[in-house]
Amino acid sequence: MRKNSGYGRALQTASELFYAQGARAVGMELIVEKSGVAKTTIYRHFPTKDVLIEAFLDKEDDEFWSQWNEITGDCEPGISQLDALCDWIAQRVSRDTYRGCPQINIAAEFADPEHPARLVARRHKAEMHRRLTDICSTMPIKDPDGTAMQISLLFDGAFMSDGRLATRDAKSLLRDAVHRICAVAS
Repeated sequence: MRKNSGYGRALQTASELFYAQGARAVGMELIVEKSGVAKTTIYRHFPTKDVLIEAFLDKEDDEFWSQWNEITGDCEPGISQLDALCDWIAQRVSRDTYRGCPQINIAAEFADPEHPARLVARRHKAEMHRRLTDICSTMPIKDPDGTAMQISLLFDGAFMSDGRLATRDAKSLLRDAVHRICAVAS
């Protein structure tokens, strides 16, 4: 991303607004106003609002996987990686500004299964399942794919917990659930 360019400012502003208010609630005029980028410049980089929504979700996706890689990279394969992910997710969902998973939030706004937001969300969730399957494959688990799907659904539930985990020991709750899933799957 060209951070100091109109592209970067428009995308950053749109990202903040889309996450805080939802994509459908945010018009291009508001993005122009808040970003200070001319409408013609924004439309040169993002010919439609859907292209801007897709760029926002792709940016979120890149940041998410970069953090995931950092979190799991120094861990021994297996349960240590899952524990580290539980800790990271617990911290993430407990932030005051946390509004849920951007991919799920934005995808839910569009009924068309071929809308770019839905496609990015589907790719994101498929990648999470793939990565969790890889982790589960390093463990003595009979069905790594099925176990990864259970953990993925648990993580998605945490991402959509709407602040309910902020008042609990989210780290222990998530770790306990993951350990139980893995114990049953062994």
